[in-house]
Amino acid sequence: MDCSRETKVLQQREWKMGTKLEQIAKLAATDPKKVFTLIAHLIDQECLTRSFRKLRRWAATGIDKRSYSDYEQDLDANIRDLYQRLKSGKYKAPEIRRAWIPKGDGNGQRPLGISTIEDKIVQRAVSDLLSVIYESDFRMHSYGFRKGKSTHQALAYVRMRCMQYPFRWLIDADIKSCFDSFDHRIILEILKKRVNDGSILKLITQWMKAGVIDGQQLFKPESGVPQGNIISPLLSNIYLHEVLDQWLEEIRPMLRGELFYTRFADDFVIGFENKEDAQRVYQTLPKRFQKYGLTIHPEKTRLINFTPANKGESRTFDFLGFTHYWTTSKRGFDVIKRTTKCAKANRIYHSIYEYCRDNRHLRLQEQWTELCMKIRGYYAYFAIRGNYNFLQQVYQHAILYWFKWLNRRSQYNSYTRDGYENLLKVFPLPRPRIIHKNV
Repeated sequence: MDCSRETKVLQQREWKMGTKLEQIAKLAATDPKKVFTLIAHLIDQECLTRSFRKLRRWAATGIDKRSYSDYEQDLDANIRDLYQRLKSGKYKAPEIRRAWIPKGDGNGQRPLGISTIEDKIVQRAVSDLLSVIYESDFRMHSYGFRKGKSTHQALAYVRMRCMQYPFRWLIDADIKSCFDSFDHRIILEILKKRVNDGSILKLITQWMKAGVIDGQQLFKPESGVPQGNIISPLLSNIYLHEVLDQWLEEIRPMLRGELFYTRFADDFVIGFENKEDAQRVYQTLPKRFQKYGLTIHPEKTRLINFTPANKGESRTFDFLGFTHYWTTSKRGFDVIKRTTKCAKANRIYHSIYEYCRDNRHLRLQEQWTELCMKIRGYYAYFAIRGNYNFLQQVYQHAILYWFKWLNRRSQYNSYTRDGYENLLKVFPLPRPRIIHKNV
């Protein structure tokens, strides 16, 4: 078969699969109570191949040390074998390799589960299939890990609601060890309300109960979903949709005033017009989460009076890496601005420092290329209105740290101030600019 004919055949198969998924999505949106019992057959060889192509080529390997390129060398045979094991029910989720990464708040480390390449393919296929069904169920203001949704949309919505409407009482909540606390039994019960396919539920059960290898030790988790698994963000959205989003919609008619909420994965903010409503929900929230095996962090969860007139300690709140605060615009109006959370900013400066220190032995071209990539990555997320000073600090710290560690590649200084300025003309670092002007 020539290349043009093969491409045409692949396009036809993708079109047919897309049509089937569209039909399922239409059924799910039309009938919110419909239970899908026979959907596993949609995961065929073409579906698994597409799932493989969606994976990151340079992702870390699992316990089998099999990389993307290794699996790709005999892709057709590997996919065929994987499909036969799935079809016959002989597929078994392998154990997960655990790695540790720094926590978002800078206190300690969080575990990251790394699956094998083959398990990632199956998780990708199941996740895509379930996403089609649950997308119509998820609320509009749930922004985490959904197609067409982003953190910047969540930030823009929170700012808009607080400025344009009389929402002055906010619950700034934190869930303690959220991903590690999900109850396996409850997850399956929630899934069965919408998806009751035995093959799909069997795979999800295997992923939740898969052994975790940390160094030389093997752990068998009794609760939670491994962070790092492709399926985990979707399962967390399904779980928290049941625990929080639906509950807030149910109690909305019982409140005296209006409310709004924004959730990105396990980070959420709830705003209230009425103080008594805010206090009632604040007191009930821990009980609601405890019912589902989750714990609201008592020290990191606050009820705050978020108004321009409030000058107390609780006049700010943190959400998605930004500190939100009231200030006065140049025209004299009260406005909400955001700046990078202090702890997050310090970790970013330290990350640039460590990169310049640990890679000073590389050629200048290599150092400059990777350093520019890091800086642009920080700009891509944090370059919102009102946060220019932080971007300028990132730029200045990068210039300072690079100069320091270039001069420590030997016992003699490599560059004078004038020489370093001439170097920056040849290898200029990205200058700060506001990218997200409407956030």
